[in-house]
Amino acid sequence: MTTADYREIRLHLTEEPLTLMARLARSGLYDQYAVYENGPEWSYAGGTLAAFRLTRDARDLSAVEQWLAALPVTGWRVYGWAAFELGAALAGARTSAADGEQALLHLVVPAVEVRATGDRLLLRATDPDHLDGLLRLVRAPETPGAPVSPVPPEPTGRVDVVLDDTGDYRDAVATALDDLRGPGPLAKVILSRRVPVPVPLDLTATYVAGRRANTPARSFLLNLGGIGAAGFSPETVAEVTGDRRVVSRPLPGTRARTGSPDEDARLRADLLSDPKEVHEHAISVKLALEDLALVCDDTCTTEYMTVAERGTVQHLASTVVGRLRADRTPWQAFAALFPAVTATGIPKTPAYDVIRALEGRPRGLYGGAVLTYDVSGALDAALVLRSVFRQGEHCWLQAGAGIVRQSQPAREHEETCEKLRSVAGYLVPTATATATG
Repeated sequence: MTTADYREIRLHLTEEPLTLMARLARSGLYDQYAVYENGPEWSYAGGTLAAFRLTRDARDLSAVEQWLAALPVTGWRVYGWAAFELGAALAGARTSAADGEQALLHLVVPAVEVRATGDRLLLRATDPDHLDGLLRLVRAPETPGAPVSPVPPEPTGRVDVVLDDTGDYRDAVATALDDLRGPGPLAKVILSRRVPVPVPLDLTATYVAGRRANTPARSFLLNLGGIGAAGFSPETVAEVTGDRRVVSRPLPGTRARTGSPDEDARLRADLLSDPKEVHEHAISVKLALEDLALVCDDTCTTEYMTVAERGTVQHLASTVVGRLRADRTPWQAFAALFPAVTATGIPKTPAYDVIRALEGRPRGLYGGAVLTYDVSGALDAALVLRSVFRQGEHCWLQAGAGIVRQSQPAREHEETCEKLRSVAGYLVPTATATATG
């Protein structure tokens, strides 16, 4: 088998990374793409050299590792997403017919990449013509008279989305409380609700507007494998470094951020002293450590119950770490931690049944992960929350809350509204929707 090599060009970055990534996404150069912000590094991945799609139940991710071992390209990085229902499949939980019809995992090796770190820019492609086209597009703002893909404008209008519950979320919380207060093992379950967006969205412009206003741990914009999404992830599910250190950063426990320093300080103090929130956080961190111990040695908590500000909310935050055992792989670490405890429940397996019964449909990407993995063994998986989704003609938001025995339905509903506001205020309609609206 012939193995291809990536050709590379290194440049000086002359514009802000967010603007560059938006231009690349909007360019139309590739209809399948992913933008991923990981701390100081921003990446654009366009086109497909190779793809992997898992569409049936799987008890492990060995098929992913086999696919990666056979890739006909060197120096690769894969980009992709994992649906929430992958977790149920990995756990051997009961699945429905609807769950079995959707993809559980979609990964691609891109045809081209652009990586921006600080003032440095790296362009990569296996095809010289593709690399030349990418170079022209990246340099377009510096070239007089060159066609430039427009940067999404700051929105002058907003899409009006009703965030109050139009379904039966409070009733679902009350039903979950019956399970939690019963004799079974369930100690926590995360219930979510969808909020439909009434008009088509310009996801790239929404991403730019939302990213300027949010303070995410990771952000992403993608049109990949039949799913479009823009998100401002508050936490990571799994981070595996090339030297086999594994990190997860659970953030259960929430209060609003209002923009008033005094009020935010009051809410922060309330969060840190609320028995329900502290209990929810403590049992979540305990499970994260137990999940980590399945594949790691030397597990511990390096920070515990601090407060992290994420857009319109503030969370209790902890960091758990471990050292991946010699007989375990990064994908086994991801499988052990996925889905995040802040998206499922405690224990996870009975929580799947409650979520399926009370939400009434597969979650898909919500509560799943957007991720990267490269040939060095470094894996980074962002929890998909604080996001807007597009599939076919439909766009929607989704948010949930952690339900424990001390929960009150009205407060859990308000928590979903607080989280939804991180995205809802920055939805930009398409030009067509604006013209017809």
